[in-house]
Formats: sequence, C-alpha cells, structure tokens
Amino acid sequence: MIAIVDYGMGNLRSVSKAFESVGHQAVVTRDPVIIKNAGHVVLPGVGAFGDCMANLERLDLVEPIRSTIHSGKPFLGICLGLQLLFTESEEFGIHKGLNIIPGKVRRFARDHTLKIPHMGWNQVHVQRDCPLFGDIPNGSDWYFVHSYFVDPADPVVTATTTTYGVPFVSTIWKDNIVACQFHPEKSQSVGLRLIKNFGAWHG
Repeated sequence: MIAIVDYGMGNLRSVSKAFESVGHQAVVTRDPVIIKNAGHVVLPGVGAFGDCMANLERLDLVEPIRSTIHSGKPFLGICLGLQLLFTESEEFGIHKGLNIIPGKVRRFARDHTLKIPHMGWNQVHVQRDCPLFGDIPNGSDWYFVHSYFVDPADPVVTATTTTYGVPFVSTIWKDNIVACQFHPEKSQSVGLRLIKNFGAWHG
C-alpha cells in the first residue's frame, strides 16, 4: 500500500487518482502509524516552504517521514515534496527543511525574459539511469509550476536536469529516495509511467 502524506497542502486528490489509474492502491493520510507501515510513501506539495514545514511539525509528521526514509522503503517527493527534503530554503526568508538531502532551495534569478513562476511544459534530461524513468524517452516534456529550485551540495544525487534560463536539477535520486520538481500526476502518459514505476520499485 502507498501512503500519500496529507499535511494540509498539496493536490492530494489528483496524486491519489494518478496512482489508482495505474492500478496501485494509495491512501491519503496524516496518521503516523499508517505512514510507517506503508510499503511506499509519497510526499506531495504545493505552497510556501515555511508554511509546509510548519504544518509537518504541527501534525507530528516530521519523525514518521524521516523514519520512513531511513527504513529504506521507496519514497517519492513531488514539487514542494522535493524541496522540503533539503537543508533550507530562501523562500520568504530562510527556513529549515528536513535536511535529508544537504543543499539549498534557491529562487530563479530575476530575468525580464523569463516569467516567474516557471509554469507549463518543459523538457527533462536524464543524467543518471534512475529506475523510475524506465520506458520513458529522454527529453520528454513534463509539467512544472515553481519559482524555486533545489541546489544539492553533492551533485551526484542529480538524476535529471531541465533548463529555464539556466539548467537546474529537476529530479534527485539517492538510495530509496526519488524526488522531482515537476508534477508527474499532471504530466499525462510519461507522468503516469513514472507513477507506475514507483509503485513497482523496491528502493
């Protein structure tokens, strides 16, 4: 069973429906016991970094998330769920993250030629053979909505990159963790393939 962490922010229903559409049983929950007992865990997210961290702490979900990751079970972060894994974010001040992946979350530089947030379809280029990208063509288009991007301290965790003015890390992969800046649940057939791959992945 796949647990989708509910901390009061994020497009939880669309993520849940995407898993159901590819035949994976998923439950939206904020129950720490269910999260810890799940075979796979998903951390989605839409909203401000600081508010999301505050909600995770208020709902006592930080420890279950960390325990899940350290246990070795497959873990998927989506959009803000990727950013929350990092040490800190500069969104509306400096806010501490989960510090699972060393590094920072930075804002796109102001550029009159680019609209911020980065919103819409953009290509994703595979840098390492991440198992979740099996049967997905390199350079496929995925759906993005974000103003900030992750900057890992160790670039070896980079799985894919995307260019929006400058190249940025659009997916990280470390051990049992895969986390992406784009929204697979909104990315049509390639997104559903990634979601299906995640449900079958053993970490």
